[in-house]
Amino acid sequence: MFKFRRNVSTEVRDTFVRELKKLKDLESVKSQRLSVGGPSLTDPIERSKGFEIALLSLHEDLAALERYQASKEHIWVTTTYLWPYKDDVVRFDFEVDPSDEWMWKF
Repeated sequence: MFKFRRNVSTEVRDTFVRELKKLKDLESVKSQRLSVGGPSLTDPIERSKGFEIALLSLHEDLAALERYQASKEHIWVTTTYLWPYKDDVVRFDFEVDPSDEWMWKF
């Protein structure tokens, strides 16, 4: 999840989202299963703690996740549109139990 500083323009935020969505084409993303969403629909909004954008991506295994994070495309997007503008970032990587895999086919 991503939270930007208050003075960051809508153009920067929109470009970040557009570029993030392109990462679904990386070989390390399982069957192009990457989704970017926002703004939060949480009610009350305070429970979102100011986070504006979320990314969910699926990878075959930890090695594929590591390839995704080390890819020149991922590094370019984060270096160009995230790190200079972020207020906060939360990253939470976890394994999906194989019996739950069917839920992630979107």
